Amino acid sequence: MTRKEGLHAAIVGWGKCLPPAVLTNADLATFIETDDEWIASRTGMRERRISHVPLSEVIHVAASRALACAGMEAGELDLIIVGSTLGDEICPNVSSGTQKRLQARNAAVMDVNTACTSFLYGLSSATALIRTGVVRTALVVGAEAPSPFMDWEDRNTAVLFGDGCGAVVLQASGREEGLLAERLGCYGDARSILDIRGVGARYANQGIPGGYSSWNFDGQEIFKKAVIGMTLASQEALAKRGLAIGDVDLMIPHQANRRIIDAVGKRVGIDPAKVFVNVHRYGNMSAATVPVALVEALEEGRVKPGATLLLPAFGAGLTWCAHVVHWGQRTTPLGTSDLELAPCDRTGLELVNDLRARRALYHQAAAPFIEAARHLLDEPAA
Repeated sequence: MTRKEGLHAAIVGWGKCLPPAVLTNADLATFIETDDEWIASRTGMRERRISHVPLSEVIHVAASRALACAGMEAGELDLIIVGSTLGDEICPNVSSGTQKRLQARNAAVMDVNTACTSFLYGLSSATALIRTGVVRTALVVGAEAPSPFMDWEDRNTAVLFGDGCGAVVLQASGREEGLLAERLGCYGDARSILDIRGVGARYANQGIPGGYSSWNFDGQEIFKKAVIGMTLASQEALAKRGLAIGDVDLMIPHQANRRIIDAVGKRVGIDPAKVFVNVHRYGNMSAATVPVALVEALEEGRVKPGATLLLPAFGAGLTWCAHVVHWGQRTTPLGTSDLELAPCDRTGLELVNDLRARRALYHQAAAPFIEAARHLLDEPAA
């Protein structure tokens, strides 16, 4: 299928959903050896959200808000892409559940898993399908709820991640707007430095019970690869359009770590005032960070009509990318959705303590099986 001349994929709707329960740095300090200063100085994070409902419900709310923002009904969608690493299900896929909840019966569906870059890889996929005339309207979601998979006793990872979701609606347009250029890549040789072990057929075939997980997270190496990959991708994506960093009105990067964001900004040479940061509020929401940050940048008036945006990211794998987006003229929603998450009567700390208790019981029961396959958990995945 060849690209239709002059056809673009404009972003016409946007929405987010953040679970209400907040887990602060002080909360984390009640069960692991850390404090607010230690976490904030190394990551820029102050708090993160913990979901009290399945991720599919969070996606439903964010998607409904994005559709209302676009002034569209779910029946108008031709495609739904959900980008996520740890969705509610593997089979059936998450996007089919989103179609069912929205009653978007005309939409094709697919999941994308490139970890933290999943939303942006999904944006590339949906844009390409619109440009070639396969579909005219698409919903692209970035969603993550890593909290049930976390080893909450591991200080290196427990402080980093949070739950949330962001979504955008794309529509075919003759105007030059939406995604104009991107650079996608992967440092596959280094994939073992960020590895969630215990999830997947490799482990099930060796007798590790489903549900067990442990994290391998080499922070120093991830930092180096992330900065190099996001910088390279940003430079090459801009070059494809003949743009310089001075042409960028706002950079909205993956919110993995404040130090990474600052290092990438310095390397690409952008004015720090032109970098959007909300990692202090939500931590690393993986696939959800870029779409949530985009929505909040719009809410705060940081995205102006006709703005040029730069969206760099990296994730496990180690995938990396950067996207150049030309914004349209509208920066306010056409409508709103009254859909909300079910009320939450527990704090973030209470939710996490419940997860910790269940994990401890499960691991006690699964200990013989885990010990028999310990070599798989102590060695990086091939």
